[in-house]
Amino acid sequence: MRPMRSMWMIGCALLGAVATAAAQVPRGTQSTQPPAVPPALTIASLAGRDTFEAYCAPCHGKYGVGDGPVAAALKTPTADLRRLALGRAGVFPRAELIAFVTGKGRAVAAHGTADMPIWGATFRALDPNDVRVKVRIENVVDYIQSLQLK
Repeated sequence: MRPMRSMWMIGCALLGAVATAAAQVPRGTQSTQPPAVPPALTIASLAGRDTFEAYCAPCHGKYGVGDGPVAAALKTPTADLRRLALGRAGVFPRAELIAFVTGKGRAVAAHGTADMPIWGATFRALDPNDVRVKVRIENVVDYIQSLQLK
């Protein structure tokens, strides 16, 4: 099964589980208040390392090598994030990486999806606060910069 299709199927299964759980709440007891607990995919920390470990490491590995547990299932090889500055005379491509992570720095097919999630949109969906989304992205890029090989 193709990796993106299996990811889509997992997402559908999660939505189905949430819908089933919501349907089991007796009528009249549903609250109009937002849930006190953030969605399961949201982490409280805005630290770059924490964000990287939660959202990037499954594919890129804990140290950014490209050896995460999901990497083998992807059709496109996962980038070694430690080498981003090597081919650029040692200059880390900060703006380019931010654009790539947010989805502005790469073409996304009109039909279908890119191999790497567009985290800017995902972070906004999990946490609509634009300031926190920007901080999270800036911090994860800072962390990736700290991983660079010399």
